[in-house]
Amino acid sequence: MTAPDIPTIELRTPAGDIPIPLLGLGTWQSDGDDAYRAVRHALEVGYRHVDTATAYGNEDQVGRGIADSGVDREKVFVTTKLPPDAAGRERETLEASLRALGTEYVDLWLVHWPPNKQATPATWQAFRDLRDEGLVRAIGVSNYSVAQIDELVDATGEAPAINQIPWSPADFDLGLVTAHAQRGVALEGYSPFKRTDTSHPVLTGLAEAKGVSVEQVVLVWHLRHRVVVIPKSVTPERIERNIDVLDVHLSDEEVAAIDALSTVGG
Repeated sequence: MTAPDIPTIELRTPAGDIPIPLLGLGTWQSDGDDAYRAVRHALEVGYRHVDTATAYGNEDQVGRGIADSGVDREKVFVTTKLPPDAAGRERETLEASLRALGTEYVDLWLVHWPPNKQATPATWQAFRDLRDEGLVRAIGVSNYSVAQIDELVDATGEAPAINQIPWSPADFDLGLVTAHAQRGVALEGYSPFKRTDTSHPVLTGLAEAKGVSVEQVVLVWHLRHRVVVIPKSVTPERIERNIDVLDVHLSDEEVAAIDALSTVGG
């Protein structure tokens, strides 16, 4: 099977920009053989981006799925994350992730949550050091505020390459998008469906008009905004349907209508 041409955006690193596929497979709550089968199937049908975390407890199964997929490791963008309670044990935690995943490096490593709800520049500096050693290609954060990102920049002179946050039409916030863009920080969204009112007439109307599901409309909306999205599924049919969106088009007016579903500030 020929892999679909999934669009990418660039993550900034001191060594040069690194492309990240805008659409990937999330593995939160995917356990054991379910995680293995989901990752392997996703890669076999054309995904080239897999997101996991130390806290998910499935890095070994994710790694096995990658290894057994037949896809070269260099062609798969792999993300994992440092639990906030592992602050101060960054090297130990990353090395454990690499062993579990069966790889010599990860493409993206994130601080999963601000440790003790603080920006924690010391952890960010440790991330920079481990990246510079070659154990990670790009580094970023998850669930950080713009103010916390600024604290990391003030302390180290370097912004995260990406911030992974909850994102859906209900979460759309142009000010937040702009603030990240001004800092050169890409946005990555999680829980795209869980946080969406899939019965809203704007979404159901667009889905019906285009002959696709509401979930597919939401994914295309992410792609139009150049926000990385990682829908989670262990069901083969859903995994396939989530990637079958690359030929679906939303006009500027249709994107704006979805933007207007935001509940931020209202």
